[in-house]
Amino acid sequence: MTQVLKETIDADTDKGSASDRVAAAIVKDIRMGRLVPGQHLLEPELTGRLGISRGSLREALKHLAADGIVTLSRFRGAYISTLDRKAVYDLLDTLEPLARLAARKAAENNRSAKMSKELRNSAMRLEELQASGKRGDYLTERRYFYDLLIEMGGNGELARVIPLSRADLFRAQVETRQNEAQRRKHAEGYRLIAEAVTAGNVGDADRLMGEHFAGTRVTMDQLADEVFPAA
Repeated sequence: MTQVLKETIDADTDKGSASDRVAAAIVKDIRMGRLVPGQHLLEPELTGRLGISRGSLREALKHLAADGIVTLSRFRGAYISTLDRKAVYDLLDTLEPLARLAARKAAENNRSAKMSKELRNSAMRLEELQASGKRGDYLTERRYFYDLLIEMGGNGELARVIPLSRADLFRAQVETRQNEAQRRKHAEGYRLIAEAVTAGNVGDADRLMGEHFAGTRVTMDQLADEVFPAA
């Protein structure tokens, strides 16, 4: 993980109120595999590990529940949400037009050689992390790639509306259940997108992002039903 990526992640985790920081830390734990879909969240463990009050934790869990990351049950307590197959396809249908917009705007508006280089480097790191099997670092880098795209495009509303945390949950649920060829194709897609964006090719950036999502849908079709337990 690069220093730039670490600083970006730390900034996301440190900003905002106590409950915001707790929510960011839980999402980060999902990406890193420390928390997995379906896992029960133990209040004493979380308050002790994160160094926060029960009130801040409960407020954070409410926010995460509103975002579909955590499920709150009167009988089961709090646990990391799981997505059934329909929820996955619904999420992809929502994400795709926003991700394509992010790619188009980045290709159209980016004028920073530094950010272009960083996007290409991020795509290269994704391929390296996929090959190394470092799933947590791969998912964290993937989030950084999308954050870069959004920043390069200059559309502030995208950062507010694109459900990247829900996408983190989805990737955490399916990542280890894909085969090597599926994972490799997914990682390669980011390199192609980065090349089109940094070349300023708006049409190719849009098309390649669409192909990336089409490939994801094919992979989801191929995964066993047991990967998608009832939400």
